[in-house]
Amino acid sequence: MEVRPHRIINRKKTRPINVGNVIVGGDSPISVQSMTNTLTTDIKETILQIQSLEEAGADIVRVSCPDEASTKALKEIKKEVKLPLVADIHFHFKRAIEAAKMGANCLRINPGNIGTNDRVKEVIKVAKDYGCSIRIGVNAGSLDKKLLEKYKEPCPEALVESAENNIKLLEDNDFFNFKISVKSSDIFLTVKSYRKLSQKCNYPLHLGVTEAGGLLTGSIKSSIGIGQLLMEGIGDTIRVSLSSDPVDEVKAGFEILKSLGLRSRGVNIISCPSCARQAFPVIETVKQLEKSLSHIKKPINLSIIGCVVNGPGEATQTEIGLTGGGQDNNLLYISGIPHTKVASSEIIQKVVKLVEEKVKEKN
Repeated sequence: MEVRPHRIINRKKTRPINVGNVIVGGDSPISVQSMTNTLTTDIKETILQIQSLEEAGADIVRVSCPDEASTKALKEIKKEVKLPLVADIHFHFKRAIEAAKMGANCLRINPGNIGTNDRVKEVIKVAKDYGCSIRIGVNAGSLDKKLLEKYKEPCPEALVESAENNIKLLEDNDFFNFKISVKSSDIFLTVKSYRKLSQKCNYPLHLGVTEAGGLLTGSIKSSIGIGQLLMEGIGDTIRVSLSSDPVDEVKAGFEILKSLGLRSRGVNIISCPSCARQAFPVIETVKQLEKSLSHIKKPINLSIIGCVVNGPGEATQTEIGLTGGGQDNNLLYISGIPHTKVASSEIIQKVVKLVEEKVKEKN
């Protein structure tokens, strides 16, 4: 059985673009992104990290290209990875040109900060020649001085005006293969900026709350900001920015999408917080199951409830369910139907086996 959201999200249909073999916008699934934190010049470690992100489910990965040695490294990295690569060129137009020639699938730039219009034209030409898309990245922490003088501080109007100025630069040069972000570390500023921008243009939007913080606080802030926009149908690709392992960003991104019924991947565990009624150690059981089932990629819903108050009801909504029972008589359900009793000491082994069998049936 599949848990379906009670509210259908009506996504805004934006203009689709290509980031390598991934389509962003239109009717395509909302993609999940992350960024490497290795030195790009350390080719081996960067490849390993990108492969770990792919294993976690990432659709797109960004790499930092602050110097020529980093852009040159892209050529070797591209040979060993499958995911599309976005080159972050740090306002240097020459890095953008080099990155496109070395195989980058997308260039993360702020056209207004690159310099003269001639430089912008050079970047656009190389993007066209090598089939690169562009991400216009507007950030509250690096707004143009003129906009800060006009608005006195970062605000939705300032971020959106910056985006519109950059959009015009690309459109005037007959380039339309781009997406846009208007990020801030402030949730309210972020949400208001994306809402305003979504009303003004039809290009795909890259969502994120920038510099959100560590694993716990950053995931919470991102869930509120990104989740709110997604519920309104805004957004085509997301990155959860965390001061943590990049793999955590991908996991958090998928959890946001899974909770809204927008994408499914891996085991979705529905579990209770545990209380004095629990017939087995719920918290430890869930921790072990998350670890033991991390290799599962197919979507499957699993409920782990410590007692009979909500357990049977949750089991009717999941493909596999476990309800705690007295005298070590916990009950396993398959597709909402009681299946077999299981002792607390055997829960992990039996649940993992059932999940793996269920996944095989889906293949």
